[in-house]
Amino acid sequence: MAEDKQDKKEKKDKKPKGEKAGADAQAAAAPKPPPKPQEPARPARLRERYAAQVLPELMKEFGFTNPMQAPKLDKIVVNMGLGEAINNGKIIDASVDQLGQITGQKPVVTKARKSIANFKLRQGQSIGAMVTLRGDRMYEFFDRLVSIALPRVRDFKGVSPKAFDGKGNYTLGIREQIIFPEINYDKVEKIKGLNITVVTTARNDEEGRALLRHLGMPFRTP
Repeated sequence: MAEDKQDKKEKKDKKPKGEKAGADAQAAAAPKPPPKPQEPARPARLRERYAAQVLPELMKEFGFTNPMQAPKLDKIVVNMGLGEAINNGKIIDASVDQLGQITGQKPVVTKARKSIANFKLRQGQSIGAMVTLRGDRMYEFFDRLVSIALPRVRDFKGVSPKAFDGKGNYTLGIREQIIFPEINYDKVEKIKGLNITVVTTARNDEEGRALLRHLGMPFRTP
């Protein structure tokens, strides 16, 4: 008897299918509140400084009449060669992870283009990692490099002002990846170096050197 009463009560509580469908339709037709507007992302600090200070100084220094003539950063390529990966393949994973922490972007694993028997190298074997930075990430990485990382180098006296390729592009060699604060020293198995190439739109080395100097690159004074 108790079960029969409970079944009758449940049947009374159940709404007809038509009423339930109508309620669902009304709920779906009700206007949704508009989404909150997202604040626009602020550009990189160094990019703002380039537009406000560096660009006018470069135009005045070289006598440019059009802002498009002034040199600017195009891209930054960070490369880590891992010759030891021939004998120890696990070192690739650790290096890719560290390079991703340093640059804030997932690296690309570079592979050997051809086989070299003397080095026990096979074609297609992973031998390094690299990252190409553009836009705000490029400016943020350059800002951290000259403001935080390079001053942490042991006995740092400045970088060479002669490491240009003749077309305004600059290459810098880093011996220890631990100068970047993103790297946890306790988790580093082996010290590794990396190469940083700063590609600019400068027409010659003089313009490229002036651009990097105004952006904060600590060139060594003779």
